[in-house]
Amino acid sequence: MHIGIDVGGTNTDAVLMDGTKTLAGVKHSTTPDVTGGIVRAIEDLRARHTFEGSDISAVMIGTTHFINALVQAKRLAPTAALRLGLPATKALPPLVDWPEVLTHAIEGRSYLAHGGYEFDGRPISPLDPEELRKHAADMKAHGIRSVAISSVFSPVNHDLEVEAARILAEELGPDVAISLSHEIGRIGLLERENATIINAALRELASEIVDGLTAAVRAQGIDAQIFLSQNDGTLMDEDYVRLYPVATFASGPTNSMRGAAVTSGLSTCAVVDVGGTTADIGLLINGFPRETANEVKVAGIRTNFRMPDVLSIGIGGGSIVDPDTAEVGPESVGYRLTTEALVFGGSTLTATDIAVAAGRASIGDPAKVAHLDPSLVRRVLDRIAERVAEAVDRMRTSPEPIPVVAVGGGSILLPDELSLFGAVHRPENYAVANAIGASIAQVGGEIDKVYAIEPGRREAMLADVRAEAADKAVAAGAKPSTVEIVDFDEVPIPYLPGNATRVRVKAVGDLDMGV
Repeated sequence: MHIGIDVGGTNTDAVLMDGTKTLAGVKHSTTPDVTGGIVRAIEDLRARHTFEGSDISAVMIGTTHFINALVQAKRLAPTAALRLGLPATKALPPLVDWPEVLTHAIEGRSYLAHGGYEFDGRPISPLDPEELRKHAADMKAHGIRSVAISSVFSPVNHDLEVEAARILAEELGPDVAISLSHEIGRIGLLERENATIINAALRELASEIVDGLTAAVRAQGIDAQIFLSQNDGTLMDEDYVRLYPVATFASGPTNSMRGAAVTSGLSTCAVVDVGGTTADIGLLINGFPRETANEVKVAGIRTNFRMPDVLSIGIGGGSIVDPDTAEVGPESVGYRLTTEALVFGGSTLTATDIAVAAGRASIGDPAKVAHLDPSLVRRVLDRIAERVAEAVDRMRTSPEPIPVVAVGGGSILLPDELSLFGAVHRPENYAVANAIGASIAQVGGEIDKVYAIEPGRREAMLADVRAEAADKAVAAGAKPSTVEIVDFDEVPIPYLPGNATRVRVKAVGDLDMGV
């Protein structure tokens, strides 16, 4: 058996799984310290289906810790951004497009140094060790505790980033964390650099959070390995999270979409995940979320790491309803739903109150919403259905019919049919689909590089790239016999010489439990 947990802004969901079979599922209010909610969720699971700690082979967790820390500009480490690229790239130094509040929160300092490569691996300029040592001395003088190193076209050749990291580690000592951009972002210097700076700023918090999550699970007598879910629907172990906390940012919507796939049996569909605060809409392609092809802004910062293509609208179970206009959200009572909603004795009209008044849910005390005008209830539900249908229509890329799967506790707000799309699928255990998605997540490896393809070598080169992606998946913990290529993209770059082609390959496999 294994346990899947998803920590949302309103609820913490947990499931006890035997393979892909759900033995028990629970939903608990997220606590301010988050780990307390995890402890209670596991206790509730044990009450529903008795198990011993030794019965659990793995615990998979999706968490909002890290994205919340960035958005709130709290608990971030003093961070330096070092870019290798001189004499190029001087016009736009590191941190140039960061919001001032975040630059201040990380006590950000930026440095430019010689190095970097052209797209085909030709060096821009050689590394200057003395220059790096001077930068390191300045970092030490200003109390920097984490460093992000980015080099021009490091996804093509990352040797200079590795060498620069070695020199800085000698000067700054083992207590300063170093993040390298070729391990985090994709092609695109500023966006990759930004993602690496965010990662560096979160490194200290990552160790603190992982220790807290581990303690919460161990307190329940569970000694199994703990994994956290990534943005692309795959897993990473505790050590990987300590190094790359930024990889967890979009794990919530991704978990819901993966859970929708396994519970509905549909590998290609539109998924509407209605939580307590927002409804997240995305597309599943072959069982995995469609990834965004554009840059992704996180807390106002442009990045380019792996993120699902998700449209979020302010509709959820905790959304506040305006009785005059019948509009819902975007304001929400969030995790205070059980104290502020009318059905729980509060004074705020929420979408949950509307669902109870309509007979779609039996939560709290229905008598407390008996006074609501039936026409208001109908108008609110019609407006929710209209906005969700519009959002799904915006997400699809062709006029062909596509099935819609509704998951999340707030999906009781949706009708049985949506205009344009027909019947809405609500699979078994839909309310905890996000925790199920975390529990069945696989392990992945991805390659995203620019290659100069020699005549007659295309097929051999592509085979090598596929093999490299598969090897990365195995190194991350995938069982070799289960690894397969799930995404492949080959884009010629006509404005560069030498048959330049950007190749992106993603491989995934089942987690190797060692049994």
